[in-house]
Amino acid sequence: MKQLVLFTLMLSAINVAVAQNAPIDTSKYPPLTTFTAQEDHANMMQQFGITEVRPGKSGDPTNPNSANYDEAVANPCPELPEILVTNNGKKVTTPDMWWNTRRPEIVEAFEREVYGSIPDNVPNVTWEVEITDNERVGRIPVIAKKLVGHVDNSAYPLINVDIEMVVVLPTNVKGPVPVLMMFGNPRLPAPAQPSPDDLEKINKSFKAMMISNDPDMKAVFERYPAYEPITRLAGPGFFAPPVDGNSPPTEQLLAAGWGYATISTGSIQADNGAGLTRGIIGLTNKGQARTPEQWGALRAWAWGAARGLDYLETDPLVDAKKVGIEGVSRYGKAALVTLAFEPRFALGLIGSSGKGGATLHRRVFGEAVENLGSSGEYHWMAGNYIKYSSEKGKLGKMTGCDLSVDSHQLIALTAPKLTFISYGIPEKGDALWLDQKGSYQATIAAGSVFKLLGAKDLGVSNDYNEEVMPPMLTDMLDGELAWRQHDGGHTDAPNFQHFIPWASQKLGYKPN
Repeated sequence: MKQLVLFTLMLSAINVAVAQNAPIDTSKYPPLTTFTAQEDHANMMQQFGITEVRPGKSGDPTNPNSANYDEAVANPCPELPEILVTNNGKKVTTPDMWWNTRRPEIVEAFEREVYGSIPDNVPNVTWEVEITDNERVGRIPVIAKKLVGHVDNSAYPLINVDIEMVVVLPTNVKGPVPVLMMFGNPRLPAPAQPSPDDLEKINKSFKAMMISNDPDMKAVFERYPAYEPITRLAGPGFFAPPVDGNSPPTEQLLAAGWGYATISTGSIQADNGAGLTRGIIGLTNKGQARTPEQWGALRAWAWGAARGLDYLETDPLVDAKKVGIEGVSRYGKAALVTLAFEPRFALGLIGSSGKGGATLHRRVFGEAVENLGSSGEYHWMAGNYIKYSSEKGKLGKMTGCDLSVDSHQLIALTAPKLTFISYGIPEKGDALWLDQKGSYQATIAAGSVFKLLGAKDLGVSNDYNEEVMPPMLTDMLDGELAWRQHDGGHTDAPNFQHFIPWASQKLGYKPN
């Protein structure tokens, strides 16, 4: 009888394995579209009837199509779209008017024309903890988890999407802790070493295995009876240097009683135009090309971050009401989009985000609308954004001045949440290409919404044409909206020592 039961269980396991590895009957599903980035972009141009787009600007000053850095011609349309005036011309004077009328209007315009909207058929994500390890980062004991979020692809099994994320939380702090989620490459900290007792067991087993494989090893070990093949490495422990502003941002977070999570953008959506028929965008489109209003990679990455927050809400060690989002450059753009569209994120550190992030679209300085609409970066945006690079065709010529929204309104969508806009300096590599001044102007203009909602902005007027960007290292950290330009390059790391205490104070967080 036992043999029969065992045989039945084995047969069942074999059947499950065969079913899981069974080939997919592709005839049941629309075939995968495979485009190069150039073919995908041409497909979108054809949908608009655009016959020619202006090429993206070059960062090489000797190039005939080099980017503009002359302020005299940088503002072809200096008046920004109104933030606190509705589409039918009514002034927004109360928070209710903002939440119920004006904000939805701005969201709709951004979704339609700039970043795209999340489709109704986006599938569910099931999180699996692959590894849980108790480790130490410098002097700080932590629990580290490697996770994968399996996206349900039953509607179109030709595409798999598995979101990769690592979560690291300090264990020397009582109670749930704030967490900063970062776009990047998820890696577990250096693995913890076995205890002396466990290491003794490992060595005993290892010696026996070596002797079994080579009997001559028995005599070697008998000549050196105290020798252990595997020894403990000298761990950092309390010999690690104290954490300061020069320490890695992750160590600064842990030392302040925060946790951190790192989520892989590439596991959500590829960072290229050829990948738009794959990843989460391709999965929801069943492998077909986008239509103009559909989402680009920035909005897809933001969707993935929200799914990571879904998991964090289930972890009792995490204070899910105090989760932030961080990124630099393209990931700074994605962090700002995440903070603007996902209400559950409480704060954001937006690093050197440039055009498509905090910098004004209609400014013609450094990176241009054409770089995001007609060159290798178009996949970040909705298909509709390509229109604003149009030179010839059914739409005629369109530019950033034709956009009904701009980045000051995107920053305003984050209000009244904690929003820290960070830049470096061109001399150290945070190039003028990013248009730091255009970001400062947008931040200034966005402040009016923060004040309407009872929060503090940068503490100056909201006149974006008159306010002058302050010198680097000037702290503008009194409000829920903050600005600081550090003296480093294309990174936000030097601002972490200012961001963490600012965020902790504003959140009312004191680690125990």
